[in-house]
Amino acid sequence: MDILFDFLKTTGFYQMTPGNLAMIAIGLLFIALAIIKDYEPLLLLPIGFGTIVGNIPSIESMALGVYDQGSVLSYLYFGVSQGIFPPLIFLGIGAMTDFSTMLSNPKLVMLGAAAQAGIFLTLLGALAMGFSPEEAAAIGIIGGADGPTAIFLASKLAPHLLGAIAIAAYSYMALVPVIQPPIMRLLTTRKERLIRMKPPRQVTRHERILFPIAGFLICAMIAPGSLSLIGMLFLGNLLKESTVTERLANTARNAMIDIVTILLGFSVGASTDAQQFLTRQSLMIFGLGAASFAIATAAGVLFAKLMNLFLTDKINPLIGAAGVSAVPDSARVAQMVGQKEDPHNLLLMHAMAPNVAGVIGSAVAAGVLWSVMVG
Repeated sequence: MDILFDFLKTTGFYQMTPGNLAMIAIGLLFIALAIIKDYEPLLLLPIGFGTIVGNIPSIESMALGVYDQGSVLSYLYFGVSQGIFPPLIFLGIGAMTDFSTMLSNPKLVMLGAAAQAGIFLTLLGALAMGFSPEEAAAIGIIGGADGPTAIFLASKLAPHLLGAIAIAAYSYMALVPVIQPPIMRLLTTRKERLIRMKPPRQVTRHERILFPIAGFLICAMIAPGSLSLIGMLFLGNLLKESTVTERLANTARNAMIDIVTILLGFSVGASTDAQQFLTRQSLMIFGLGAASFAIATAAGVLFAKLMNLFLTDKINPLIGAAGVSAVPDSARVAQMVGQKEDPHNLLLMHAMAPNVAGVIGSAVAAGVLWSVMVG
């Protein structure tokens, strides 16, 4: 009987805490949202399952969790904690991205830049709430709605907040169809939502090939801290647009990005051990992240309205919300909200311009913040 009781004390049932149960419930919620609601299933499902895995308690002498040196999970988490996975994700994103709509109407890049206001306003809010400058910078980047960028910057500036920042960033990315539409409708009139834009011009092959080279040089010179993210993004795009490395581009946008997404999502989820995750700071990060995302959405819409004061060919302000870098979900939301007013108004291609500009913008913003904080 003593042996039996000693064994029972080593089980997860005996050591389970209310915090572990709460985190397991959150993991199940993420899985349900992925399967039932189809909210970013490629991200939420591995994150949700990882959250369950990370909250199965074990005895201290067993090295099992991501924070236990030498455990299998700690080696998987190494790619997150050292910022290895995010650039690989960017390589795949670059190989999938078509910058043609942005190149055909360059002024729409300004909408992607305007949406980054959420990052810097949230940074100020985090400072006011008592976070250190490095922590505030890592929290603010959530407003870019770019999970890999948020993970990359947090791993460099605030590794102790990495789990909370990563979960917040990916949660809000998944909830784009829920969060953005009310803000978009609140800030626009029906007349504005009905604006039809001219079809984008045809972009030449030479333009598409030259852009990733020129874009990388400009962005890397402005923000050297964004070198690894921007470099991989534009390398992936060059692999695609050159048409001579189709096999490499196909690998980057399919097999490789899928493998890294699984490892990143699962590792991030497994890092949410209740003892590490359920803190006052984590709750504050989630609140600031929501504010950051809302501000970024509003800034894009309002800047589009401002631009319309000076433009002959008006911009539908709905596409300003796509300036956050949740590709392509925020562009789809712009299309969805626009078609509720006019089923024949095709905004998706136009919205992709600020959407891909937002990807570049959030990476550059991360590079700027990293340079400033360590400079």
